[in-house]
Amino acid sequence: MKTTVLTMLTALLAVGWSAQSWSSDSPWPQIRNELFGDRAINESNPPVALYAPAQAADASIVPIDVRFPASVASKVKLMHLIVDRNPAPLAATFTFSDAYRDFNVGERMLAMRIRVDSFSQVRAIVETTDGKLHMASKFVAGAGGCSTPASKDPDQALASMGRVKVKTKLSEIHGQNWRSGQVMIQHPNFTGMQRDQKTGDFTPARFIDKVEVRSGDELLFTMTGGISISENPNLRFTYGLAAVANNLSVHAKDTQNEKFYGIERKKGGS
Repeated sequence: MKTTVLTMLTALLAVGWSAQSWSSDSPWPQIRNELFGDRAINESNPPVALYAPAQAADASIVPIDVRFPASVASKVKLMHLIVDRNPAPLAATFTFSDAYRDFNVGERMLAMRIRVDSFSQVRAIVETTDGKLHMASKFVAGAGGCSTPASKDPDQALASMGRVKVKTKLSEIHGQNWRSGQVMIQHPNFTGMQRDQKTGDFTPARFIDKVEVRSGDELLFTMTGGISISENPNLRFTYGLAAVANNLSVHAKDTQNEKFYGIERKKGGS
């Protein structure tokens, strides 16, 4: 995959651009060409669904929810989340493993919170193991999400970052192999576009750029992220579990190469 879109933020900041500097024409054709070239993308009846609010209550924490039916979950390979009019449009890329695909536990869900900097189309583009691309999209009205200051003072946010929580839930309805997982990482995910309200200076970009989620020793998926992921990244997802005793765990790192780790703690400390 080409990386030009991922590095677009650096170029924009270097010349003082913002989301409003973009042409009124849709940026999607350029993004599409950068990431997928001339590959066909099925968007007329995609076997994947994307849910997001039509109007963002807070453009810095926009909830999105992607759903895969069982038939797609068994062969999903990659998923790209794109926010067309964000300074760095590629919000995240998820790479799914054989262990993720192995269990038929029905519909799968992957949810998170993103930033929307200008009224934009949000896209989930899924590549299946047969090499085909499928796209679901939703227009979200919201602005300023990438420049909204972090909820804490920058120094305080950096001092308190690093806490990781991992949770799972069972469901009698779905069967013993079904799990709902949640990974929460305390991190400001600075975009480089936020001003320190005390000094007026831009806070340097620093964000979670790699997340690896495992069930026991089995890798489920990895996420490569950018500035469009909201502060304190929060991933919720459903998956199949090979063994009831397997604990869910996460390894993550940020752009300063600081590493973070968390593991599900069973009752009784096991």
